[in-house]
Amino acid sequence: MSVIKNVEYGLEKIFEGAQDFLPLLGTDYIEFYVGNAKQSAHYYKTAFGFQSYAYKGLETGSKEYTSYVLVQDKIRLVLTTPLNSNSPINHHLVKHGDGVKVVALWVEDATKSWEETTKRGAKSFMEPIVEKDEFGEVIRSGIHTYGDVVHMFVERKNYNGHFLPGYEKWESEYNPTPVGFKFVDHMVGNVGWGEMNQWVNWYEEVMGFVNFLSFDDKQIHTEYSALMSKVMSNGNGRIKFPINEPAEGNKRSQIEEYLDFYEGPGVQHIAVATDDIITTVKELRARGVEFLSAPPTTYYEDIPNRLGAHMEIMKENISDLQDLAILVDADEEGYLLQIFTKPVVDRPTLFFEIIQRMGAKGFGAGNFKALFESIEREQEKRGTL
Repeated sequence: MSVIKNVEYGLEKIFEGAQDFLPLLGTDYIEFYVGNAKQSAHYYKTAFGFQSYAYKGLETGSKEYTSYVLVQDKIRLVLTTPLNSNSPINHHLVKHGDGVKVVALWVEDATKSWEETTKRGAKSFMEPIVEKDEFGEVIRSGIHTYGDVVHMFVERKNYNGHFLPGYEKWESEYNPTPVGFKFVDHMVGNVGWGEMNQWVNWYEEVMGFVNFLSFDDKQIHTEYSALMSKVMSNGNGRIKFPINEPAEGNKRSQIEEYLDFYEGPGVQHIAVATDDIITTVKELRARGVEFLSAPPTTYYEDIPNRLGAHMEIMKENISDLQDLAILVDADEEGYLLQIFTKPVVDRPTLFFEIIQRMGAKGFGAGNFKALFESIEREQEKRGTL
């Protein structure tokens, strides 16, 4: 695929350019600010199969906010709601609605992570603090990134507790079975006009990331709209942050729609990995999760041509994929399967992607046109195209 930088050298060669001053072990948790954490927790358990994990609120001594922590395999979601109107969390909700506030990164040394990033130009959100209870200590620090999003650095090597000090184990008799989510594959951020390269440079200079995939408006466009995107990754490839920017088109793109309703840059979607996307999507549909509409029949008829030699190793039946509206794409390394939910909040902002990688390292470039046309059909229903 021409969109992959230096593909002849492989991704490992590209990642050699990443600096090692900020080693990241993975995604620790994702924190949403929501209007009603109790009800949101019930939704994510019921619809997406997350399990009760930890709780912080009035009963634990927290007078300012309540947080419910949910887990599914390696994914932890924190749902937080303010307990008074003067809370800065409430101000965030008034402006943005429900959305992602914190993308927490698991590190060996949260103090060094903060020092290295702030000296390179990051704006501090929280200086390193030590949080303790009878199970040990956790050190956390944080920096601002695009919009109102924050990266927290979490060091938990000296902690044996359930989640974080100040939280208690959340016992619940209601825990619907998981749907097969494994880990966070990537998280996509939308930024404003002309801001993509600014944030690409920020991730390179402040966090030592590399830009290993780039898409321009000639590659990502439909009859009506266009956007540009660059994928940033840390050195070991465990953290991937595509960054989107709107581009000129005949009508309003999905990125413009997001920026208008979120009232600024923010996390557009979270991609979660599964080992069996057919089973996962069947279960999600049965639980009421809504997905974008399927592309036309010709899309599925053309899959053998687009996958080429990868058809020999493809295990899935194309008719099953068509029935569930699952998309397929391939690159030099293999193929992938993906599907996108409709927005999971009232504003047309945050949504989820479910992805199964069968060797492919890309992000479904061959699906962009079909995907964005499906999004445009939803925009047309909303009157926002």
